[in-house]
Amino acid sequence: MELELRHLRVLCAIADAGSVGRAAAQLGYSQPAVSTQLRRIERHLGEPLFERGPGGVRPTRYGAEVVEQARDVLTRAAAIGHRPPTDRPRRTLRVAATNSPMLSGTVSRVRTRLPELSLSVTSVYASSRIVELLEEGAVDAAIAADYPGMELRHSAAVRHRGIVTEPTFVALPARHRLRQSAQVQLADLAEDAWFVTPDDGAGWPGVFYDACAAAGFTPVTVHEWLGDQTQLQSMIADGLGVSLVQPTLRPIPHVTVKPLAGSPLWCRYVLVWRPDTVADDVVETVFRSATDAYRDLVAQAPHLRTWASRTWSAAGA
Repeated sequence: MELELRHLRVLCAIADAGSVGRAAAQLGYSQPAVSTQLRRIERHLGEPLFERGPGGVRPTRYGAEVVEQARDVLTRAAAIGHRPPTDRPRRTLRVAATNSPMLSGTVSRVRTRLPELSLSVTSVYASSRIVELLEEGAVDAAIAADYPGMELRHSAAVRHRGIVTEPTFVALPARHRLRQSAQVQLADLAEDAWFVTPDDGAGWPGVFYDACAAAGFTPVTVHEWLGDQTQLQSMIADGLGVSLVQPTLRPIPHVTVKPLAGSPLWCRYVLVWRPDTVADDVVETVFRSATDAYRDLVAQAPHLRTWASRTWSAAGA
């Protein structure tokens, strides 16, 4: 068989829905038909694209790469024939972004929704540096981070709007002594080695050390880490330490992601922009694209959905 756009749409629908059945309903097909299509695609590519579990499905490491490539192809296909007006120059939106898994989905959606807009994306870890770039006029918009009680600081020349505030989870080796716990007490990790990302100029890692102090300990061993997430997870899988992670993280084999009891750490992602260079309609499109991208991430994170259902059920009890 040869892969066609309809096959790519099936893969993306399954990844977004986290379930073959839900994907079938969204596509208007029967579940057996989608299951058969997925088996054919996996047979064609030579290895599984999704891991099956009681809560649904999630992409394998290889599957995540294929789905990302499929999204890019579908975005490009959707843009065929859509040319920017010839009577005005093509606009370029210069975007900076801190470490956030919603970036890819955001950019793909903005490209589809604003085909006349050219995007230039720069990875910038520190949110404080992102603000500096905006103040200097070096970028037009950005996705940055801050923390409860520590709102991102900037001049009146820059504005920001919260995209999502999420709890921070912890990634453990799958053989960790707390692997069976539904949630993990921060104090129970007092003797573990930690992988901790550097100062982001917005409050991290101070908020982490404050939470540890409130739990009654100071981390014994800290590895400062800023690099590839897959490599980080590989080291966690090998038992070299644990790490605080975003709750939408998709763990690789031999890594498990758990919520922290009492949710002592939260992070907020914000859209930041210069209103003198970014039109209101563009801001709204970027914001909507970011929230839609995050919703897709949640759909692929069963540990986050389970935590949310338990937390909100308990709050409403």
